[in-house]
Amino acid sequence: MTRTPLIAGNWKMHKTRTEAEAFVRALLPRVSAARADVGVCAPFTALAALVEETRGTGVGVYAQNMHDEPEGAFTGEVSAPMLTDLDVTGVVVGHSERRKLFCETDKQLALKVPVALDAGLQPILCVGETEAEREAGETQRKLRHQVQEGLRDVEDARLHEVVIAYEPIWAIGTGQVATPEQAQEAIAFVRALVGDRSAEQAEEVRLLYGGSVKPDNAPELLALPDVDGALVGGGSLDVESFAAIVAAA
Repeated sequence: MTRTPLIAGNWKMHKTRTEAEAFVRALLPRVSAARADVGVCAPFTALAALVEETRGTGVGVYAQNMHDEPEGAFTGEVSAPMLTDLDVTGVVVGHSERRKLFCETDKQLALKVPVALDAGLQPILCVGETEAEREAGETQRKLRHQVQEGLRDVEDARLHEVVIAYEPIWAIGTGQVATPEQAQEAIAFVRALVGDRSAEQAEEVRLLYGGSVKPDNAPELLALPDVDGALVGGGSLDVESFAAIVAAA
């Protein structure tokens, strides 16, 4: 089965609205012929402007976080209805920085993923192990828990609608990159976990690699049989760099 690659740039806490608009205007002509889906995961303040800039193009706009409740006394949070009101494409959930710095739990993510799907948002569920967990041989145990919990309340028939991004935490923002063998092994294991629920859905679900993806290593990583794209951090902040990664897909 052919799975359309997805290259999503996670800007984290970078780019004002003005900077985001300028970036996308420069990016669009460079990716107009891409044979991959392209997305930018932007700060909340830039989402509305980016939706307008990308309307009618092949570039999707993703939020970087979302609360599972539709409204309430949750100061500083944003809900699925608020995102759909802006016409964003989807939302990143469970990024390792959200888990570590803001104490986001697998229990919370188990709520967020189906809420996003029901709202018509494409969730990008992030999973991955720390360096200590990898050295202790705990990679598969960690991935099994994160994937099973994150997909717990997703109907089997909708599993393929969730994008899963494998990001070894030790490779995020460090310059370290998983070897092709490490990346393929981990992502094939994630696909097998989805296959425990549905073999058909496992063939359709898109799995991304994230962790210091750059133009020079993207071709090798994206050529791996179970890798269907990339969640790009620092490499997505520069137009030429990000466009080169898209071209590699």
